[in-house]
Amino acid sequence: MKRLLNSTRRYLRRSIFHFRCSDFLKEKESGLYVEDYFHEVVYLERRRAERTGRAFVMMLVDFEGLLGGEGSEETVRSVSERLAATTREVDIKGWYRHNHVLGVVFTDTSSGAIGSIREKVMASLAEDESIGGRAGHLKITFHPFPEETGGGKALPVDFKLYPDLQRKKEIRKISLAAKRVMDLAGSIFGLLLFSPFFLALPVIIKLTSRGPVFFRQERVGEFGKRFTFLKFRSMYEGVDDKTHSEYVKRLIREDRAYSEGAGRAVYKIQDDPRVTPIGKFLRKTSLDELPQFLNVLGGDMSLVGPRPPIPYELESYGAWHWRRVIEAKPGITGLWQVMGRSMKSYNDMVRLDLRYIEEWSLWLDIKIILLTPFSMVSSKGAY
Repeated sequence: MKRLLNSTRRYLRRSIFHFRCSDFLKEKESGLYVEDYFHEVVYLERRRAERTGRAFVMMLVDFEGLLGGEGSEETVRSVSERLAATTREVDIKGWYRHNHVLGVVFTDTSSGAIGSIREKVMASLAEDESIGGRAGHLKITFHPFPEETGGGKALPVDFKLYPDLQRKKEIRKISLAAKRVMDLAGSIFGLLLFSPFFLALPVIIKLTSRGPVFFRQERVGEFGKRFTFLKFRSMYEGVDDKTHSEYVKRLIREDRAYSEGAGRAVYKIQDDPRVTPIGKFLRKTSLDELPQFLNVLGGDMSLVGPRPPIPYELESYGAWHWRRVIEAKPGITGLWQVMGRSMKSYNDMVRLDLRYIEEWSLWLDIKIILLTPFSMVSSKGAY
């Protein structure tokens, strides 16, 4: 509740700021929002669409083909004014990239309306004699949100819809570099500290069941990049993912955790027949996770971050779930691993991941790392 109130206050402050200062955020001649504020508006529209399900379409008009030619500045001004006059009052107009790319956010508009919007815009530009045949040099693209997702396909992230992410990374450049240094140092230290397990566990795994020592699985990392996720094998060789796939999809769809024993919430299949006897011990102690230090060393993962989802999980994602995949590098441990007992649903796990993304700092990473051993001892759980 406290976080909801704080989020509401931030949104209201932004709205009041917009109301009082909108004239200063617009260019006097064209009435378009300046670049930084337009990016902020796109961010707010994404958040609104995630919560309400009401889609929007962003149109980008790229002037690159016109710039440098005779009368290009006048043409840019004419096109900007024409678009500002053609679009609705509730649509948001501004510079996506100052004097190079103009953006228009068509609020409460689905992707099905793109065809009619394109026709209307092109017809309006053609009517302006000052623009003439130069309209053909404009590159006009449309970017609907939410995007089509799922179906087992690669994550279709249209990063044109996320201009704020690049700015955020620029602001956090030094902190992110420090995080990477901490990841490298931590993964090397972890590999050295747990080296006896890297020697002993492969022998035990090979002696107790047939199959490879490592379990390799495709996971989805930052920006939707696929990578090979490593664990010590805890299941019998040759099992398929169908049982787990159906379980996870039901977990997301029903938005609740299943209980075991004295009402303890669980997020993995209990008494899974696919798991070997030694595999049960590895999972309970989280020793099966140790090879992920290699993922961290390779740069696909971080020590701390959201857990990387399996591709079939994405098929059941809602629009707001995607932020945990797009906005942060996945980690070995994270906020929901160390606060797991307070969770009541899959969405609670996602909310903790999003809270981590919003409140991220190096100190938060350090606190989570220090709390992780206690989480392992109490067998709180990741799946």
